[in-house]
Amino acid sequence: MRGKTQEDLTLIEILDPIAESVGFEIVRLRLMGANEQRRLQIMAERPDGDMNVEDCAKLSRAISELLDVADPIAGEYLLEVSSPGIDRPLTRLKDFETYEGLEARLELDRIADGRKRFKGVLAGVEDANVAIDLDGEAETALVPFAWIIEAKLLLTDALMKRGADQRAARLGDETDTDLSESEED
Repeated sequence: MRGKTQEDLTLIEILDPIAESVGFEIVRLRLMGANEQRRLQIMAERPDGDMNVEDCAKLSRAISELLDVADPIAGEYLLEVSSPGIDRPLTRLKDFETYEGLEARLELDRIADGRKRFKGVLAGVEDANVAIDLDGEAETALVPFAWIIEAKLLLTDALMKRGADQRAARLGDETDTDLSESEED
């Protein structure tokens, strides 16, 4: 899910070590567009799940340096590095654990239980299966991670509150650090 095409997956293999070396994880990579107007879109984050503008610039520089030397993409392209955003894609098994308790939409590569799309509250991970409490159903469904071709958090009040709480905690940490540094002076 981190990449759709074989070209995406090849680029992930090349770029993962570079991203990790500067402290980031690639969440999703897509090389899109026709041969003359291509765009390499990379969504990434720090291991703590955060990603700010300075982080995007740092990762973009590191990736650009490698791409300039290795030249794995034919023709010209535009590089875009961004955070996954609040209603982010879920592309790694660990994402389904991290965002347990929040609503998500899953799309499968096959029909299961008479449908390909599922919506519900994430209930964690069991082995290589995503647990999800589906809307209107009493039992928790287990969906093999390998069957999921696309998954995304849904923008809800609970997700917005979680984001606001995380921002407040980060701002509080920055204020505490600033205060301790000024007390040392």
